[in-house]
Amino acid sequence: MDVSAFRRSLDQDQPPATLSPPLAALWWDAKGDWDRAHGCVDSEDGADAAWAHAYLHRKEGDLGNAGYWYRQAGCPMSSASLEQEWAEIAAALD
Repeated sequence: MDVSAFRRSLDQDQPPATLSPPLAALWWDAKGDWDRAHGCVDSEDGADAAWAHAYLHRKEGDLGNAGYWYRQAGCPMSSASLEQEWAEIAAALD
């Protein structure tokens, strides 16, 4: 699913069933449900899930925990706005 279609899916009440857990996390985050977003990646393995997990903890303001997850993802902590990082992750994972 490309980023445009992903953004359009935010008009729905539920995420598309085909989304990976990291994309589902971004979907729920965009809908304002941090807890549900976190639940999508909390027990997932892999760099993509770690990156989404890092973003969520950065958004939460828990930079120590975010730093751990950025290291797990193999990338530096983002200095972009949260909106920019969300879009960057969504584009990378589509």
